[in-house]
Amino acid sequence: MSEIQAKRRVLSGMRPTGRLHLGNYMGALYNWVRLQDEYDCFFFIADIHALTTDYANPGDVGGKSREVALDFLGAGLDPEKCTIFKQSDVPAHCELFTYMGMFTPLGWLERVPTYKDQQEQLREKDLATYGFLGYPLLQSADILLYKPDFVPVGQDQVSHVELTREVARRFNQLYGSAVTPEVAAAKSDKELMKAEISENVLEQQLLPEPKVLLTPSPKLPGLDGRKMSKSYGNTIGLTEAPDDLRKKMKGMVTDPARVRRTDPGDPDVCPVGDLHKVFSTQETMAKVYDGCRSAGIGCIECKGWAADSVLREIEPIRERRAQYEADPKLVTEILEAGAAKAHAFSGPVMKELKRAIGL
Repeated sequence: MSEIQAKRRVLSGMRPTGRLHLGNYMGALYNWVRLQDEYDCFFFIADIHALTTDYANPGDVGGKSREVALDFLGAGLDPEKCTIFKQSDVPAHCELFTYMGMFTPLGWLERVPTYKDQQEQLREKDLATYGFLGYPLLQSADILLYKPDFVPVGQDQVSHVELTREVARRFNQLYGSAVTPEVAAAKSDKELMKAEISENVLEQQLLPEPKVLLTPSPKLPGLDGRKMSKSYGNTIGLTEAPDDLRKKMKGMVTDPARVRRTDPGDPDVCPVGDLHKVFSTQETMAKVYDGCRSAGIGCIECKGWAADSVLREIEPIRERRAQYEADPKLVTEILEAGAAKAHAFSGPVMKELKRAIGL
């Protein structure tokens, strides 16, 4: 067994909304880069998912997907260590989604917390569609198609993985279990008895239930103090140009108690302080706590230090991204090779599942 086969499998994806921001990076991508050294990782760009909310105005989904691919590569995902592909390039995602839609109760989908939350947040869009209701099930198909051991998520996405586990359980109950290689190789019942194969070896679940791999997701506020999100227009780009980043951060909200320069503040209740905690060194943090609480430094100076720390983190990302951006053919080849690997894995899985269903 090769090293890559011996590794446990991980799968995750990200919707293409254009170039990524620091919240996307720290919420997922930062952890993915570290996981690729330990696991057999499949990371995909969920371009079909983008249509669940933007079906009426999809824009350049292809262009946005490419931007996300560049950010994946810039952040440090290595196509030699992990599989990177676009969801729409592997038709089995939609095929499995269709089969699972036949037996998944509507109630399971309606109780997913983000279903009503997003309808509330996106009132200007008509989300009373089959696609929007079913997007958590499409996520389940995305996951189960690769039979991963783990799905890396933050706490807010645990309910989606739990739905996936329920769907896998129902599939297994309806359509039975898979025959293991040991059983397939045996020519008679006598050989099975001689082999003394245990019950767990005799049968395996057709769709193993994936486990949640909780990944750290530090508090990362946007420029206005709310959660960093493109819908709020409060983001700092993952590859933001230095001058633009500094200009943005000069306008970032701070501790409301610091009305005047001479007022003391508290970094623990300040959005700029939260950025320091993620990106700054211990030495800088000590200066921030001392200077802010004593009013020894002003907010502009503190923001400048935070900008320095953020730029130090993203500069290597900007440089790597620029290298890939200069070679469009290479990015296309990486995505095509990733799709081929994903298809090579998912194809036999789909054959096995269709056989179990009776198709």
